[in-house]
Amino acid sequence: MTARAVFLDRDGVLNAACVRDGRPYPPSSIDQVRILTGVPEALAQLKRAEFLLVVVTNQPDVRRGVQTREGVDAIHERLRAELPIDALYCCFHDDADRCACRKPAPGMLLAAARDLGINLGKSFMVGDRWRDMEAGATAGCSTIFVDYHYAERQPQAVDIKVSSLADAAAWIVGEAR
Repeated sequence: MTARAVFLDRDGVLNAACVRDGRPYPPSSIDQVRILTGVPEALAQLKRAEFLLVVVTNQPDVRRGVQTREGVDAIHERLRAELPIDALYCCFHDDADRCACRKPAPGMLLAAARDLGINLGKSFMVGDRWRDMEAGATAGCSTIFVDYHYAERQPQAVDIKVSSLADAAAWIVGEAR
């Protein structure tokens, strides 16, 4: 377990979330996907610092019947084509399923650590929701909260709050030295 990783939530970290009534939602189609400003450069900076880039995303709209698996897969294919992502883990469950992979549970991070030889104690979780922060902390990662001031539950504790992935990447590279 020697690899270091930056675990990245998808919507609100890599691509713009669709915000309605102060709450974030995933894009419903590939046409709605907008890579956030500065994301390619931030990911390149993290790759230069020799971090694995692992996307961990909840996509319960598939379980809820609002989105198709094919639609989510198309979004992921586009992100993989445009960004230097090393691995992508996706949970399609809803809270009622009580699975081990849906954030705030750390299952996706633990699976990636097992699959890719990641040292979780030397890794970081970047997300824009309390679920991301709880999953990262439970897995033993440092947590970086991209704060958009959503009208929802806020995380209890984070290592740092930032306003973008670019800010997160700068902090991570500084911490990793």
